[in-house]
Amino acid sequence: MVTLVQTLMDHTDDVNCCAFSSTYLASCSLDKTIRLYLLKDFSELPFSPLKGHSYGVHSCCFSSCGKFLASSSTDGMTILWNPQSGEKLATLKQPSESPVRVCKFSHDSNYLISGAADGTVALWNVRLKKLRRTGAVEDGSVIACDFSPDGNYFVTGSTSGELTVWDCQMKCRLNVKTAHDLGVTCCEFSPQPISGDMDNSGSQCFLMASCGQDNKINFWVMSQEGAAGCELRMRCSLNRHTAPVLACCFSPDGQILVSGSVDKSIIIWNSSSGAPLYRLTQHERYVTACAFARNAPLIATGSMDKTVNIWKFGSGNSSGSLGLRNKVLRKIEELKAKLESICIGVPDEFLCPISREIMTDPVIASDGYSYEREAIESWINTKKRTSPMTNKPLESSLITPNRTLKMAIDRWIEAQQVLQMPANQDCN
Repeated sequence: MVTLVQTLMDHTDDVNCCAFSSTYLASCSLDKTIRLYLLKDFSELPFSPLKGHSYGVHSCCFSSCGKFLASSSTDGMTILWNPQSGEKLATLKQPSESPVRVCKFSHDSNYLISGAADGTVALWNVRLKKLRRTGAVEDGSVIACDFSPDGNYFVTGSTSGELTVWDCQMKCRLNVKTAHDLGVTCCEFSPQPISGDMDNSGSQCFLMASCGQDNKINFWVMSQEGAAGCELRMRCSLNRHTAPVLACCFSPDGQILVSGSVDKSIIIWNSSSGAPLYRLTQHERYVTACAFARNAPLIATGSMDKTVNIWKFGSGNSSGSLGLRNKVLRKIEELKAKLESICIGVPDEFLCPISREIMTDPVIASDGYSYEREAIESWINTKKRTSPMTNKPLESSLITPNRTLKMAIDRWIEAQQVLQMPANQDCN
């Protein structure tokens, strides 16, 4: 299960990004500030908020060594901070002086990328706090970037819909012109190489997710292509969000992907199968940011509702109990993946009023409405004993199977499969 454990409401404007180190959580906002919290109790640090930008802050990230926090802003600056003290270590001015939309550290903490609204990309030497090299995309603003886990390449995404692969000498190795219709909004590598997947040269392959204004999350496999370059091939496309997807991130083990959207929802996916595991809908406005903690089962999500929500992933029980739960989840993933392809035009009565997903085990509650069994059981166990539909007290916690509805759903699914109109591909 995924449980909301904390809501941080300190920002006074849209939250644009959030990031974890092993000790801290950082969030940045259009209110021109970066706020820092202790992971152990989510208390704000005494020197927070950090104030150094003259306009809204779009991006923030920690170095893997934990010594640096970077933030980038419309003011054309990327600032390096000491997260232990809040001290400003350096102000890195984008060479073009264009608003900086995104920044990201390399995995060895030696380099920092900053991407700007005019399409320029700057590569900084973190230790020397100096500009190393610059480049530019062919079209659009750079609003997404990430380093490959091996550190040999980094990828940028632009508002023109392109993904560009660069080496660390700022040479463009590959350009995918139509990665997303209407623009790329985020790109993130899985921290772990793809198991058992190697290119012809024996180099490791890496999984990358990109999201865009086309409502999709695309999975890509990046591999070495001889000594001269690399290959980026699409693995599959997911489209359970109903509006542009603004952010995504992988869990440290690479098994889970989290995404946030303009549809105000957060979806937690199995990154191997592409099956959606949970949909979270507590934010009141667009979800603009998501991040996975490095050493704890925590997820942070930021929104235009000015809040940061902290979620706990998993039951928190023993590893044996968690393993049993994962086995159960795997049993239902195949069915969920099938339902993925028929999510358009679903009769409303087939959707659970709580999760808004097609019901696989519909039950009738004492309020007379039908729900997905797991959803209503969780509701009854964790909420007040009130109806999700009427907000009136439930007469009892008794639920009964709705076999008639289940038969109708099954027949409808079979009919849709015969029509062979899949909404997206399978990741397997």
